[in-house]
Amino acid sequence: MIRITELKLPVTHDPGALKKRAAEVLRVGESAIRRLVITSRSVDARQKPELFFVYTLDVDVSGESKILRRDRRHKNIMSIHPQVYRFPEHGKELPAHRPVVVGSGPCGLFAAYHLALAGMQPIILERGEDALTRSAKVTRFFEGGPLDPECNVQFGEGGAGTFSDGKLNTSVKDPGLRGAFVKQAFVEFGAPGNILYDRRPHVGTDELIPILIRMRKRIEELGGEYRFSSKMTGFTVSASGALTSVIVNDTIEIPADICVLAPGHSARDTFCMLQKEGVLLESKAFAAGVRIEHPQEMIDCSQYGQTAPRETGPAPYKLTHKAEDGRGVYSFCMCPGGYVVNSSSEEGYLAVNGMSYSGRDSKNANSALIITVTPSDFNPYADAQFHGPLSGIAFQRQLERLAFQTLAGKIPEQLYGDFKTGTVSSGYGEFGSCTKGAAGFADLREILPDFMSDSLISGISAFGKKIEGFDRPDAILSGVESRSSSPVRIVRDDSLVSSVGGLYPAGEGAGYAGGIMSAAMDGVRVSEAIIRKYQAIKPL
Repeated sequence: MIRITELKLPVTHDPGALKKRAAEVLRVGESAIRRLVITSRSVDARQKPELFFVYTLDVDVSGESKILRRDRRHKNIMSIHPQVYRFPEHGKELPAHRPVVVGSGPCGLFAAYHLALAGMQPIILERGEDALTRSAKVTRFFEGGPLDPECNVQFGEGGAGTFSDGKLNTSVKDPGLRGAFVKQAFVEFGAPGNILYDRRPHVGTDELIPILIRMRKRIEELGGEYRFSSKMTGFTVSASGALTSVIVNDTIEIPADICVLAPGHSARDTFCMLQKEGVLLESKAFAAGVRIEHPQEMIDCSQYGQTAPRETGPAPYKLTHKAEDGRGVYSFCMCPGGYVVNSSSEEGYLAVNGMSYSGRDSKNANSALIITVTPSDFNPYADAQFHGPLSGIAFQRQLERLAFQTLAGKIPEQLYGDFKTGTVSSGYGEFGSCTKGAAGFADLREILPDFMSDSLISGISAFGKKIEGFDRPDAILSGVESRSSSPVRIVRDDSLVSSVGGLYPAGEGAGYAGGIMSAAMDGVRVSEAIIRKYQAIKPL
């Protein structure tokens, strides 16, 4: 197989142009190419408004040896041996019970799927409800209905990732090809094939829900079992400190010697339970801030020099800045053509997130603009319930409580120009907000600590020099973005086990991932560790 890199074509090229150009690069006829696979594709906008796709291709071609000898000095042509993901060999230890997976977000989902494929027949505990029931409840909440603390934007089948942008990009190194395994599974269950090679792959909330349902059915076909409205509220251990059972809803005991703990970053009551039971936890840095909205057309023109063509979709951005006090300010979970979402999960507390559908067709772009916060910032906010390793949760909840109280549960918004002066906005400027959930105007500086407000102004000003109009006075800020990642880490050793034997912390909530892809990959990693230790379960 020959790999061609840096192959460039206009974004409007016809389908046949790719094979034709590959044949030209290899100096063969098109008929000599038996198979062509796109392994990566990105947009080159350096000559905007002329836009190009830059491809990496793997080509099965007749006369490969001759081509490689002839073009051995061609820097964009090389011989490769395609690698595929391989399951580890099962270990020799016989598990006493089926493994339990706590949480069905990206981490729990892929841990369960991977275990099921390996014949381990997992039991999946999800505190929320199935995807369709959950979607209906979330829609009612957006329309002004009640918040269900156990089934909302954070909790339920698919986890918090379901009601986000469905982005599958990650900067995590992947020598084990776990990311390839995850993306291939998404495609197998209905995601578009381009997620396998696009630099910024995206699925969308509307497409994620049917994918989740198909994956659940496949896990069940393989002997797995889903239990919804089932929250892990405790566990028991042996005299040696090894897991013996998982307690569900305070009443049901499930015998278990293996448990993948993937609770998600918002399972605050679970963290409290773990701390009470003596599981080793530690506080960790995270980031918090606001959402910012701009017209998507403005972002397109800045990034692409034109309205985004159909072939590229709306333009994204990624921005970083170091504020005067040394804190990092950066964009996160950028949603082209998206919505700002009320992602609250506790009565009396309000948090926001961003979401896009597969079409990414709202009029606005939005992104989290977040500032790094460290355990030294948490101490003033510690309380009787959240203290020590959980003091970061107290910090989050203080922001969320103020955000909720400001407008009795509506999303507080403020134009950037007014934010700088501490003035409550009286109306939108040249564009309005795209939100899921009711919103109103307030002074966000009364919610955020001064260091966060100052860092935001510093960052937005700097970003205005990178994207024209980013610092426009009528850019819309919404608060608060407080769930960017977990402020807690459940400590695990080199075998990926916590201080309780058989309990495997995993994913974003456990402090080992950040986003759909890295969480899913960590779920696969933990599943691999279990498979290497234990035999497969005998068929039911």
